[in-house]
Amino acid sequence: MSSPEISKLSWGSMNVGGRQYKDCKVWPGGSRAWDWRETGTNHHPGVQPADLEEVVKKGVETLVIGRGMSEALQVPPATLEYVRGHGVDVRVLQTEKAVEEYNALAAQGLKVGGVFHSTC
Repeated sequence: MSSPEISKLSWGSMNVGGRQYKDCKVWPGGSRAWDWRETGTNHHPGVQPADLEEVVKKGVETLVIGRGMSEALQVPPATLEYVRGHGVDVRVLQTEKAVEEYNALAAQGLKVGGVFHSTC
């Protein structure tokens, strides 16, 4: 199963496999909205292990985290340790760069997943 392409990104909007999202999670074979309210996520302290658990469990080899257009979303060291502790390579980038990285890895046929914040 391949990772879906993120075909469009603009402030507050992402298109993945014909579906529109504000913030999203993607993995080989699927995607869904990333609703921060599910885990109580905020810009600070940022992305929590609980935000990534679903994607990590999908068997990804690489996880890309998009921190927002202005990189306002933080990624604490404990979150990175959680991902690496599951044997997953993690890359944290500004969202436009993160989408480029994710799409490049997906085009190579790698098992890549990601979480992306499309605003600040």
